[in-house]
Amino acid sequence: MSLPPPNWSINFKTSLMRAILYVLFIGAIAQGSYLEALYMPELRFSEYGFTELAQTTVLASACLMLIYVRQVLKVWPTVTLLLFAFIAASLVREQDYFLDEYVARHTWKILVALIAVPSITWVIIQRRRFLDEFRYFSNTFSFGLFASGVLTTYIFSRLYGRSVFWEAVLGESFERTIKDAAEEVIELLGYSLIMFATLELLLMARRIYLARKAGKPLN
Repeated sequence: MSLPPPNWSINFKTSLMRAILYVLFIGAIAQGSYLEALYMPELRFSEYGFTELAQTTVLASACLMLIYVRQVLKVWPTVTLLLFAFIAASLVREQDYFLDEYVARHTWKILVALIAVPSITWVIIQRRRFLDEFRYFSNTFSFGLFASGVLTTYIFSRLYGRSVFWEAVLGESFERTIKDAAEEVIELLGYSLIMFATLELLLMARRIYLARKAGKPLN
């Protein structure tokens, strides 16, 4: 069954407040990475450093929000399932060092497959419902933020963080730490945009949920 579009309008005060919070969050993670480089020389940009741990926290928060939207609010279940699978797979991938070190090598690949394969299979089975839901989701601010986060993390950071690029820039002064810093900090930015997207989705889903509960039209 098609889901009618919710009332997208958000007042200026609410939009301004969200913008301020997002700006403060981005500033905080940038400052955190700076302090990591300044005061954590032994751990900086490693699996135990601020940047990597912040990536895990951001991705885990996004997963929890999507579970809430899907299981509690019950809005757009196939879209949220696919988003959850993507983000959860990214979260597992970020734990590859710990899984390889303390469980077994390539464990993360098995876990990613266990998340991705059933989720994608279900979305394919429910493809009509997915396309119906996606038709509305694709016209939201949440989708724009999510797409920006994906492009930042999975395209730009990978290209910008290439060793050959930094070797060309720094020449004989090249140090891997510089390359790692550039790539990991941009990844954290991208993951943060994805988390903002899931928050926007949650807030929108809550408006839909409350409107349904009150029996109000969603247009």
